[in-house]
Order: sequence, then structure tokens, then C-alpha cells
Amino acid sequence: MKQKIIIALLIGGFIFSGMDLSACTSAIITGKITADGRPLLWKHRDTDDENNRMAFFKGTKYDFLALVNSSDEDGIAWTGSNSAGFSIMNTASYNLKEDDIEEMDMEGVLMYKALSECRNLADFEAFLDNYPRPMRVEANFGVIDAEGGAAYYEVNNTRWVKVDANDPKIAPGGYLIYTNFSYTGRPNEGMGYIRYQTATEIISRQAAHGNINPHWIFNHLSRSYYHSLMGIDLLDDTFSPEKASGWVYDQDFIPRKSTAASIVVQGVKPGEDPGMTIVWTILGYPPVGIAVPLWAKAGAAQPDIMLKTAKSNHSKMCDLALERKQAVFSLKRGNGYKYMNFNLIYNRFGSGYMQRLAPVEQEIFRCYQEPIERWRKSGIDLQELQTLQLQMQNKVEQASCSQAE
Repeated sequence: MKQKIIIALLIGGFIFSGMDLSACTSAIITGKITADGRPLLWKHRDTDDENNRMAFFKGTKYDFLALVNSSDEDGIAWTGSNSAGFSIMNTASYNLKEDDIEEMDMEGVLMYKALSECRNLADFEAFLDNYPRPMRVEANFGVIDAEGGAAYYEVNNTRWVKVDANDPKIAPGGYLIYTNFSYTGRPNEGMGYIRYQTATEIISRQAAHGNINPHWIFNHLSRSYYHSLMGIDLLDDTFSPEKASGWVYDQDFIPRKSTAASIVVQGVKPGEDPGMTIVWTILGYPPVGIAVPLWAKAGAAQPDIMLKTAKSNHSKMCDLALERKQAVFSLKRGNGYKYMNFNLIYNRFGSGYMQRLAPVEQEIFRCYQEPIERWRKSGIDLQELQTLQLQMQNKVEQASCSQAE
């Protein structure tokens, strides 16, 4: 069943909630306010399974690249993009369920099938109409395609509602933000209202400039320590934890101890090659991770550092980030696990993980910049891409060695 909703006047009616379970934060940012006119689909993933990796799959109709739990086998995807330029992610919702069905949380199965079968938003809507009931999901699915489509779908066991990011009545600012509640769900229930407000304040300030890009999202959202309810920013010297012990309670920031990955899918303009859809990916805790670009078009020839190894299901990129994260969240006794040593992330000496890794990520972005612009005109050069992938892996591994010294 298809419905539409006008949400622009409803957003302000929600109240803050301090509770969080699965605490994903996400956004669709349309080409109206991006630097190059291409849409962006952002998923900041929080999960109990902190070890994530990337995987390539041969689908029924379309091949696709997806974020998966390192422990999972085939059949589950948590964010992904396929060879037709169809990209999807989700956030859990806690105010949509209308029944007592117990077997739930099958969003990963639904997204895996959608990536395999769908070309555009119309395909996805038909896919939802025909999906077996109960759908066993309570979620917000964000979708962009290569034809200019961009929307969220609020889905429960029996129905779905489309929230169109391209409709100026619904998204007058050119973007939509979702955390862990749905606009059509039960008012004032759900979770993630503080993170929603934080992301809204950050994006709204930048939207007027019309220059949002993946690098900006990672640095100003995935690695933000602004807390909208308390009105503090740990990166601001005024609120620097260095003025005390350096330990900070980890609650309601966008990056959290439970954060396992952050992905920005950079879509294409209508008429461009769908194969140039870029899946910018940070595996692990984003403040101590490095973003790299990936393409479904590359098929199985993805960077080794992002995939499972021959010895384990883990990816080396995620393992490296988890080593740093464990140092930040080193306390184990009692309630100590709720605290982070912020001085290891960021400090006045410039020796925090985030500060030391920033130049490495900037260099990776710089190395890919010219080839990406050229490939958009002439088509992606897979041999050149593999060379760049090897250079990227060397930079990441060298940065990790220097961190360990």
C-alpha cells in the first residue's frame, strides 16, 4: 500500500528522547545542495556487531557491493549499491510496529534482495508491494537511484509510506534526516531525537552554501562531537575534555562506541553512467577510521583491505580501526565501558588519532579526485582503479604502522 506524507510542518512536533538501542543516523542530501549536483545517501551505522566488512555479490538481475557484518554469510546487506546505480540503506524505527509479530529485524535480508532485483525507486515500490507479509521489518529505508530518484520509505510488517526527498513540500531544504523514529509512526515514540536535532542543526547551516560533499559529511557529521541538547562541542576548546581528565561519557553523540561504519553513497546525475556511483566507506569507528571510495562497477576486484581475508571473515581495514577504538574505550570494569578517552581522539598537541589520520584521508581523496572527474566523461578505467587501490592500501597500512610506533 502506497502513501505519501507532508512532513515539513511535523518535524518540530517531536520531543527529545534520551533512549537509544540501535542508534543509526542517516540522511538523503539531494543534488540541490551538493557541491556537484549529485545526490548523497549517508548511513552512519550503529550495531552490536562492531566488526564490519565490504562484500561483492552476483545478484539475480544486478550485481552489487554491500556493507555486511563480518560474521554474516550471504543473504544480508546493511547498506549497498548495485550495477544499475540503485543504492539503499536503513535505520531502525521504534514507533511503526502495529502488531505482536516476534520474529523481526529482517531489514538486512530485504535490502539484500532489493539490491539484487531493483533498478530504481519504481522497482523498489513494486518490490515492497509484492514482498511477503509480514515483512518482519520496522525501519526507514533510504534509497537513491541513477534516474534522480531520492526518498525514504517508512516500512512495517504490512504497509509502507514514501517520503520523497525531491518534493519541496516535504524537503524544502533539499535534504531529509532520519534516526530511529518515523514521521508517520506514533508521535513522541521512537528514539534518536537528540542525534536527529544535532544532524539537523549541522546540515541546515551548511545547506545554504550548496557545497556539501562526502568529505564534509564524514568530517562534520560522522566525526562530530557536537551535542545539541547540552549545547557543547568537544572539538571546541571551550568544552575541551583536556581541561579535566580527558574522559567523556559516551551518550547521544553521532559517533558512538556502537558505531561500526559510516558510508556516503555519491550518486550520479540523470543520464550519467550508473557505474560511476561511488560508495565512500569508513569501516570501524569513524573518528579513528579512514574513508575510501569503492565502486560496484569494479565487481569482485575490490580493495583487499576492505574484504574478508583468507584467514578470517574480518577485513584488515576494520581490524585496524578497532585497535584504535579499543584504546579509546579502554575501561572495562563497572560502568567504565561507557566512557571514552577523548584525548586519544583529539587534543591540543595535534596527536589524536583523528588529527593524525586526517592528512592520510585527504591525500587519498586528492589522488582519486582527477581520475574520478575523467572517468565521469570517458568511463571508469578498471586497470587504473586497481593501481589506485594498491596505492590507497599502502597509505593506510603505512599510517597504521606510524601510529603503532
